[in-house]
Amino acid sequence: MSDFGRYWHDLDRELAEIVPALELEAIPRMSSDAATVYRAAFTSIGPYRLGGFLSVPRGRGPFPGLLATPRYGSVNQPPHPLDQDRYQVLVLMHRGQRLADVPMRAAYPGLLTIDVADPERYVFRGIAADCLRAFEVLAARPEIDRERIAATGGDLAFIVAARRTVPYTAVTEPFLFHRLPDAMVRTDLYPTEEFHDHLRAHPGDDAAVRRTTALFDPERHASDVRGRVLLPVGDDGQIGGREWVAGLIDVLGDRVDVLQLSHRGGRDQDAVDAWLSRSLAVPARPRSWTVAR
Repeated sequence: MSDFGRYWHDLDRELAEIVPALELEAIPRMSSDAATVYRAAFTSIGPYRLGGFLSVPRGRGPFPGLLATPRYGSVNQPPHPLDQDRYQVLVLMHRGQRLADVPMRAAYPGLLTIDVADPERYVFRGIAADCLRAFEVLAARPEIDRERIAATGGDLAFIVAARRTVPYTAVTEPFLFHRLPDAMVRTDLYPTEEFHDHLRAHPGDDAAVRRTTALFDPERHASDVRGRVLLPVGDDGQIGGREWVAGLIDVLGDRVDVLQLSHRGGRDQDAVDAWLSRSLAVPARPRSWTVAR
């Protein structure tokens, strides 16, 4: 087994030894005639107690499932009302994010490089485990149709799709780790700039940082993705453009659907919604006014 394979195999094995211990508490003010919304708590490696919002449609089911892996930021929103009656949605708060910030309260910027020179202690190893555990919790729900589950997000959703049986994955957040050494040359924007900040303070860590972050590059996980993937691409010549993700597209082959971004937020969001709703066999719910009316 390669070092890459061993790293992720060991994480899976460690996670399997931790009991999820799911707890749900209904939140009446967030619930509606369409769905009941719960505050969720469950355990990942560490052990670390995670947070989340789970919305369950009214009725008997089975329902399609939707895992929203966390964005890179301190706060994640409850499931959108237009999703609550179509899917059983789990929005995860990984370690350090609000509602999962005991004992660690994440700082932004700063989280991305905690222990980055040591792959076994790197904070994103635990965060990846948190997302894998969240998928397991969602997939184990008795109301779920296991053939109709999707994950959304960036690198974390991609890793979940590679490590678990996820029928559909929509990339909805920018990648943090894809071609990171190239990205560090081409941009000084955050959050990528956090790695430059770390190396300015620890100039001897360059090789170690490259080794650790390469373990999270979506392209290295792509061959293990078994479901379909929606991959948005941006403008040619830019980070996120078709050339930038060409290697990823090649590895995914006929499992990938490419969405050319219009850079009009509502239109692009509705295109993702259309792909997910078609894949999971539920009605589309456009959110942009010109489409919805």
